[in-house]
Amino acid sequence: MDDVDRKILAELQRDGRQTLTELAERVRLSVSPCHRRLRALERSGAITGYHAALNAPALGLGFEALVFVTMRYEDRQTVAAFETAVAEIPHVLQAQRLFGDPDYLLRVVTSDLEAYRRLYDDRLASLPGVQRLSSTLVMANLVEARPLPL
Repeated sequence: MDDVDRKILAELQRDGRQTLTELAERVRLSVSPCHRRLRALERSGAITGYHAALNAPALGLGFEALVFVTMRYEDRQTVAAFETAVAEIPHVLQAQRLFGDPDYLLRVVTSDLEAYRRLYDDRLASLPGVQRLSSTLVMANLVEARPLPL
């Protein structure tokens, strides 16, 4: 990956909807070489997709919690079952496996506290292998969806 590839990636992080012609102009390439580089970046896995940034509160999902999960059992089968079950919960936006304690960090959004309570009671508390859940409510998002430093 060279400086031109990094410029392409930075431009796409800034505006993923720009046309190929606009992208080529911004990185100072003609369209064909820009297109070849873009396809190579996609094939290499450096670009994994193109997405719209949505405003959760505007869509009725203004309640956010961070859930720390401590596992009771950490054998492969239990961990796999837990991770599969978490991946099937649409309100879990991010799930990270951690070193140390706790074992996982989940980022969860719902419409309000009552919806979160139902999700917690009905889905999160019954996840395979869970010993303890600890929730922290998000007061404000200060940095969100920041572009990767290239």
